[in-house]
Amino acid sequence: MHEIEPFYKWRNKYISAEDEQSPFYGQLNSETHYTHSIYNHYIHPQWDTFGSETLVAKQIWADYNHSFTIIELMGEWNDLLYNDVMYLKTNIIDAIIESGVDKFIFITENVLNFHFSDDLYYAEWLEEIPDGWIVFVNTQNQIITELNENAMENYINYNEPLNKMSWRSKKPLLIFDAINSVLNI
Repeated sequence: MHEIEPFYKWRNKYISAEDEQSPFYGQLNSETHYTHSIYNHYIHPQWDTFGSETLVAKQIWADYNHSFTIIELMGEWNDLLYNDVMYLKTNIIDAIIESGVDKFIFITENVLNFHFSDDLYYAEWLEEIPDGWIVFVNTQNQIITELNENAMENYINYNEPLNKMSWRSKKPLLIFDAINSVLNI
């Protein structure tokens, strides 16, 4: 896990630690010292923590003019034991919504498990963004199975073609436009 690092191609244009509207503003990460872990496995020092024991994030883009953000996730999304959605919602999402963002793109290819508890935070999140949406990009099959078993499509868009999106070679606005077209907005 220590070799999986957040996407960095856009760092010359956006760094969440330097964005005063980002919940990660001012967060300093080491380039060389491994200080955070998930289940006793060290993770790359560039990931940002937000209170979860099993899930880390990196806000890799924010566009306040188009009201969207791109957040990469890694680890285990475990609402059942650790209430990860609560930490995500209260420590990250609420601040981003306050900055005017209502469209959330999550890169979930490094999320290894999803354990559902209830949908209260997801429902509250959607109520707070009536014209917005939540999207998972490149979600692993076992996660899609778990999402489907818990009717998460009521809150999150995650199926084809979002699940096979080639996003790394695109600029953020092109990703946003592609997702808008998939969602028929």
